[in-house]
Amino acid sequence: MNHEKLLIIDFGSQVTQLIARRIREFNVYCEIHPYHLVTDNFLKNFAPKAIIFSGGPASVTLDHFPRPPKSVYSANVPILGICYGQQVMIQDLGGQVSNNQIVGDITSEFGRALLKPVSTLNLLDGWFTESEEEVWMSHGDHVTKLGVGFDVFATSRNAPFAVVANTKKNFFGVQFHPEVHHTPNGKKLIDNFLALSGFSRNWSMNVFCQNIIRTIQKQIGDKNVICGLSGGVDSSVVAVLLHKAIGNQLTCIFVDHGLLRQNEANDVIDMFRNHYNIPLLHADSSKRFLKSLKGIIDPEEKRKTIGRIFVDVFQDYAQKIEGVEFLAQGTLYPDVIESVSFSGGPSVTIKSHHNVGGLPKKMSLRLIEPLRDLFKDEVRQVGRELGLPEQLIRRHPFPGPGLAIRCPGEVTPGKLEILRKADAIFIDQIHKHGLYNEIWQAFVVILPVRTVGVMGDNRTYDYACVLRAVTSVDGMTADYFPFSTDFLRETSTRLINEVRGINRVTYDITSKPPGTIEWE
Repeated sequence: MNHEKLLIIDFGSQVTQLIARRIREFNVYCEIHPYHLVTDNFLKNFAPKAIIFSGGPASVTLDHFPRPPKSVYSANVPILGICYGQQVMIQDLGGQVSNNQIVGDITSEFGRALLKPVSTLNLLDGWFTESEEEVWMSHGDHVTKLGVGFDVFATSRNAPFAVVANTKKNFFGVQFHPEVHHTPNGKKLIDNFLALSGFSRNWSMNVFCQNIIRTIQKQIGDKNVICGLSGGVDSSVVAVLLHKAIGNQLTCIFVDHGLLRQNEANDVIDMFRNHYNIPLLHADSSKRFLKSLKGIIDPEEKRKTIGRIFVDVFQDYAQKIEGVEFLAQGTLYPDVIESVSFSGGPSVTIKSHHNVGGLPKKMSLRLIEPLRDLFKDEVRQVGRELGLPEQLIRRHPFPGPGLAIRCPGEVTPGKLEILRKADAIFIDQIHKHGLYNEIWQAFVVILPVRTVGVMGDNRTYDYACVLRAVTSVDGMTADYFPFSTDFLRETSTRLINEVRGINRVTYDITSKPPGTIEWE
């Protein structure tokens, strides 16, 4: 891709991906790569116009701490170090970092902090319109001595070197996290860094589409591709993108695992066969999936079982199509981040995704994931570039394992039927009140417990369910949607009256973190 690039060197922060999100909002292309894969040769080939060091859980006060190659400092490009990124840069360039347990006069900072300016700095243009600037800190170690050429430009109560810089080399370090929402003016700081780095800011989803189509055509050649189609935004965008790139070399396979929402299978088949004229095979494997899930309670085992059968079904259907060498999937960046350390990087695994991590050796197909480096909102922009209807583009995310992970405990046909009806009513209520586009994702969870209730003069002993609705930008962080009491009361009444098998309704107000969006 012939555009300017910013390199984010990942040291294991759980919010490294948010740095990328902020950068891309300014129409600058960036990639995240783990520190141990950033070699001298990599830097030469990647040729970044600027570099950002992420935060991370390690400490430079310990032996063998994670660090970038020395060549980054001689690459003659601006560098911004964030939190651990600041500390490792200062330590590498002659300064000193100490652990707060050793230095007793300075304590750790976790959460909101206030910065005070020391002197002006181009990185901080637009900051300190008031006497102090609010930021989000999350550090135990702290810089205690600067390297040659560095000066301090802002401090906090417990971080005397909160903002430092070597202005001659355009090396900058901040102890706080400008990428998170809790640093209100953080985007301005990132904007300033991009400006002083000289980016032309000409990367967009239109440019992405042009580049990825050429890449797909070059990679595929005259071979055939099968695409896993669920009918959600991600797989739909992949299918239309591939069809535009290679036409009838693409065949979509819709795996009906029996874990879909109400009427979903018919809707998907109708849309792609009759509206997009894309070859589509309907793989009705619901009995196979449900049989394999019988008795399984552990959520990770559920996901892995579904993923294994999912691949097996593709293998079966791939053999029916001549000349197939590629399997396309709608894997997104958050899937990759949560499933494994990025490219083997140092971040902690949260949960596995059935469409992440490559293919088993027995599968004779190569994997193509054209959206792997995009966030959900970027995928929606790609969908608009491709002319997909807004109704599809704005559709809430739906997980690959389907309703299985919204059914804690054993998955049974009876519980799935209850869940489908409840989910349809909840979404209908959200549409009825004009709230659908304000919500990132909404669904119902059926709990593996029964509760006593009274309907009329009769005792009931039925399932409890949980309503879940969140707001988010990219799915990496989320907060619950503040429904009115009237909405919850009305929805609860409908669910209990219209869904046989539910007699209690609750609403989940957990944010992400500490929870995840899905329950399993």
